[in-house]
Amino acid sequence: MKVGVLGATGYAGQELVRLLQRHEEVNDLYLASSSVAGEDYDSVYPHWLGQNVGILQDENVPDLDVLFCALPHGLTAARTSTFLSRNIKVIDLGADFRLNSAQVYEEWYKIKHPAAGLLKDAVYGLTELYREQIRGRSLIANPGCYPTATLLALVPLLRKNLLQTKFLIIDAKSGVSGAGRGVSLGTHYSEVNENFKPYGVASHRHTPEIEQELSRAAGQPLTVNFTPHLVPMTRGMLVTIYAAVQDGVKEEDLRRCWLEQYNGEEFIRILPQGTWPQTKFASGSNNAFLQLTIDQRTGNAILVAAIDNLIKGAAGQAIQNMNLVMGCPESQGITGTALWP
Repeated sequence: MKVGVLGATGYAGQELVRLLQRHEEVNDLYLASSSVAGEDYDSVYPHWLGQNVGILQDENVPDLDVLFCALPHGLTAARTSTFLSRNIKVIDLGADFRLNSAQVYEEWYKIKHPAAGLLKDAVYGLTELYREQIRGRSLIANPGCYPTATLLALVPLLRKNLLQTKFLIIDAKSGVSGAGRGVSLGTHYSEVNENFKPYGVASHRHTPEIEQELSRAAGQPLTVNFTPHLVPMTRGMLVTIYAAVQDGVKEEDLRRCWLEQYNGEEFIRILPQGTWPQTKFASGSNNAFLQLTIDQRTGNAILVAAIDNLIKGAAGQAIQNMNLVMGCPESQGITGTALWP
């Protein structure tokens, strides 16, 4: 396959490069960056020195089979119709096609949607939940990192009506790489180190994405309390969810639902009872780790999910989508366990 990456020098873009370099079906890799076109890739990321990754190109995209777009919101959508007309499959790691409604997108992202007419053609690319809808399609909206962890935990339980929809609290934590490679005061070392802080409280842009997919699973509109936090670590994501169960639902009902949904799934790890997810379990891998219990004092369920925000939350999942779209084995190029310690 001939494959391209727009935004190849960002953190998610670099993870795409790392994974695509070892993918057996990728024999031609086009890497683009608007800021450093013409430079060797290893001049931006010296750990690639001696591996002949190639020269970064401008963003005049050649003929490709698949194009990954790891760009800020608004930049991919404006060009997508041109790519599709050239029979290039587009996998967008940004937010432009995740929301079904252009109005909701414009409300949360504060720009006019550049290609609202394409929203109906986009498929939400959370592979374990929407595999058959993704297979063979041309425009895939790669989910956000927070939604990935959240939806893997909640969607199966809501589909089976095991949880009440009026009480859903999502308490999420992410490593600093989730903010991208750009420089900002909020991710400056001395601001983040030995610190722990919430951000985007009651206003984070992943909120409507989470609510859209949870409403789809529940078959009715619902809202959530979603609060993300920044943790002084490079990568990793851990999401703790509090939910009220339906009358008569027991812990074994919730666990059985997960086991049925994820039976045979290579990248989903439902941990033994008493073992709780840690970010290091997933670091450097495409795996997601899940655990749950019901608090006997309150009667509420506690669900925990851990992923690597740059892999299952971005690049690894994007390649999972490419494999489905192009008819490759779904796990090709993205297998492997976490780095430990």
